[in-house]
Amino acid sequence: MDFAPNPDHEAIIEGVDRVCAQFDDTYWSERDTNHEFPWAFYDAMAAGGWVGIAIPEQYGGGGGGITEGALVLNRVAASGAAMNGSTALHLTMFGLAPVIKFGNDQLKDTFLPRAAAGDLHVAFGVTEPDAGTDTSRITTRATDDGMGGWIINGRKIWTSKALESEVCLLLARTDGEPGDGFGGLTLFLVDLDPNHCDIAAIPKVGRNAVASCEVAYDELPVEGWRMVGERGRGFHHILHGLNAERILLASMACGIGEVALRRAVEYANEREVFGRAIGRNQAVSHPLAKAHMDLHAAWTMAMQGAWRYDNGLECGEHANTAKYLAAEASFFAADQAMQTHGGLGYASEYHVERYWREARLQRIAPVSQEMTLNYIAQNVMGLPRSY
Repeated sequence: MDFAPNPDHEAIIEGVDRVCAQFDDTYWSERDTNHEFPWAFYDAMAAGGWVGIAIPEQYGGGGGGITEGALVLNRVAASGAAMNGSTALHLTMFGLAPVIKFGNDQLKDTFLPRAAAGDLHVAFGVTEPDAGTDTSRITTRATDDGMGGWIINGRKIWTSKALESEVCLLLARTDGEPGDGFGGLTLFLVDLDPNHCDIAAIPKVGRNAVASCEVAYDELPVEGWRMVGERGRGFHHILHGLNAERILLASMACGIGEVALRRAVEYANEREVFGRAIGRNQAVSHPLAKAHMDLHAAWTMAMQGAWRYDNGLECGEHANTAKYLAAEASFFAADQAMQTHGGLGYASEYHVERYWREARLQRIAPVSQEMTLNYIAQNVMGLPRSY
């Protein structure tokens, strides 16, 4: 890794910050309160080429890697957009990583140029209500139609952005039975056809500008060329995308922590109680200093994971570590921002309660902190499987 200033990365940061400056906290608060997708923001980012930054140049993308994608999403989150802004973008940015690596030419030629232009919205369908984290037990099934295609039936939950998306990267069972392991799972890029897909938003505590949805698939026809990679290798294919997802989510979490901490420091310098700025008190300043250090440590790990990913090196440990550290650092920073503001931190007008809600999500989704620890214990340290 090279820690010297990178002019290309500095240009990305400057460019994204310039776009994000057009959308203030009020914009994001209104989108969240009204459950409205941030179309104006998304269109501005697409027009700047930021949505397709990690898609190869031959398909009209920026040709960057996960490092560049992480920089974009970090700056979006740090602008005050938090998860609402970054989630509007990141599923298209990372969701098609398995298509880029494992997809056939027809898949790539059909969908990647549109994704690079920001014209194609992508959802990700893996989690099921009765399987949860145990992906080996999913029951959504793709049945051979006898004519080279497939028919899919089943149900997925937490499919973010399904209401706005045209396609979904969907993991379905083509062979075996639930609990048989991962060998019978296959990945498809399917149309979210309203004639065969029933989509309903799941009410939730935050990040409401981008809905998380339950999707029921009823006799959905899928052409054979829409299979991503090999039959029965779907779980292994999505792992390629999941490491990218962990890194991008870590970058987003660090951005949320950054904006929450920035608000807290501003308030601690301005707010006077008992004749002095509250920032003079170590009970206020020390937790904020710790939050600053934790966020920098998490960001460094995220950048190491991104560098390894982009250079074709094993990065499972680094991606999962970055996700864990960033989730903890982000929530600690947001929680201390709430505490620094006191009762006003609970008031919507200061926005830190929104950051707090969105930072809390990082410790649950898309994988819990406990499962991340399981991964490190089992796959990195060689400890016995605990689940």
